[in-house]
Amino acid sequence: MQLSVKGKQLDVGDAWRRHVEESLPTVVAKYFDNAQDAQVMLSRQGVTFRVDITVHVGKRIIVQSHGATGDAYSAFDEAGDHLGKRLRRYKRRLRDHHRERPENVESLAAQQYVLAGEDIGTETDSDEKDEPVVIAEMETAIEILSVGEAVMRMDLANLPALMFRNRAHGGLNMVYHRGDGHIGWVDPRGNRRDDEKDA
Repeated sequence: MQLSVKGKQLDVGDAWRRHVEESLPTVVAKYFDNAQDAQVMLSRQGVTFRVDITVHVGKRIIVQSHGATGDAYSAFDEAGDHLGKRLRRYKRRLRDHHRERPENVESLAAQQYVLAGEDIGTETDSDEKDEPVVIAEMETAIEILSVGEAVMRMDLANLPALMFRNRAHGGLNMVYHRGDGHIGWVDPRGNRRDDEKDA
């Protein structure tokens, strides 16, 4: 596994870098033996150190975690614990997914946009004042997944929501974290392959 350890506007130091390089591969290998690469980012927010870990454990499967404490070592250890818990929860499904998934699975090409928050947007007098300001755009892929796989991917990547094509019927679906702690699933009726055939 290739490992990148960086600091965001701060020097990580050799001792901390060694701690990460010795600990992270052990945590990942305990649950998943052929991870591709990992990135660890250390940043400071006031008196708190924040560590963000991103690990590519398979093709298009990302596991993310973070930890934030008053000490860089304990922040990394907290992030590593969260990473280990996610990998343990999905260990069997990740291994089965890796063995059973064909390499040439199609995905739907899409464009992803990052919109400015309300305080960043500029106020104008034109009709376009209600339009959000696009501050970044990038290409992404909407994959064909079962609902269970989509929930697993959303949880592993620590995402608030995930759009996917439902393997059962080919329609666009979305899973998301609800405010009550449960997972929501949106399954629109007008975008299925079955509906296209009937029309």
